[in-house]
Amino acid sequence: MNNLLTYKTKQFFFVLIKLSIIAGAFYFIYKKLTNNTELDFIIFIEFLSKNNVFSLKSIVLLLILTVFNWLLEIVKWQKLVSTFKKISFKNALEQSLGALTASLLTPNRIGEYGAKAFYFSSNDRKRVVFVNLLGNMMQMLATIIFGTIGLLVFISKYNIIIDFYRLSRILLIVILAFTIIGLSIKKSRFTIKGYSTKNLKDLITNFSKKSLAQIFLLSILRYVIFSFQFYFLLHIFKAEINYQNAMMCITSMYFLSSIVPSIFIFDVVIKGSIAIYLFGFIQINELTILSITTIMWLLNFVLPSLFGSYYVLNFNLPKHED
Repeated sequence: MNNLLTYKTKQFFFVLIKLSIIAGAFYFIYKKLTNNTELDFIIFIEFLSKNNVFSLKSIVLLLILTVFNWLLEIVKWQKLVSTFKKISFKNALEQSLGALTASLLTPNRIGEYGAKAFYFSSNDRKRVVFVNLLGNMMQMLATIIFGTIGLLVFISKYNIIIDFYRLSRILLIVILAFTIIGLSIKKSRFTIKGYSTKNLKDLITNFSKKSLAQIFLLSILRYVIFSFQFYFLLHIFKAEINYQNAMMCITSMYFLSSIVPSIFIFDVVIKGSIAIYLFGFIQINELTILSITTIMWLLNFVLPSLFGSYYVLNFNLPKHED
């Protein structure tokens, strides 16, 4: 009888935690939309209504781009996990969207690591954290490559003055720090959450060069899709900008915003501020840019997290760990 009560108590608290995650996600989305210091929600709605920018065709295309964006992310996650465990596309979908919802309130989506790990047995959780980190690093690499090119073109075109002496000192310090850390790791039995450098090396070698190339290609395709989605929104809002200038600003924006630590729910604010600065050189209306960054956030994070809430609600621990 006592065991039965204990089990029911655990189940009750487990359901309560899942409901709290969903309620918290919905509450912060609501607060972000209604208490945005940069873009009042009423002004945002009135601006969209006044300009009548969205046709059925444009809405459908935007949703298709969102679907493909997350489709690539789900396939990438499935391929990452496949190095140690085969999962179906449905499982990858559930884990990706469920983890998005659970991590919505955490700084830089760090909660995604723990959320995805809970879908697996305790023996696999360290590997799950690692492959998730590897996937995010691949996506970051795509952002850095395109962003660096875009930012260099932007700086060259608008003659932005940069203190290269100060920048070179910062880069030198960073390089020295990484060199010292690297040498320390090499000479010691360094561990991360129970994983030694040898364990991490073994995990990396589980990926063939072909698999790593495929994961990086999926990251690039994702980048191309959501960058084009931003450009398409500029076109919808009738912004007077050609494709080259638009991509120069978009790639620079994603690069700069990705290196600024933030609570994920406020990611739209950071992107909005950086975008206003960059697109200001091309004299794009501030309200237009803020509206586009808000719509991008709604399409690519809020909308998927709403579907993810279903998976959070129906989440169960692996059977042997119930």
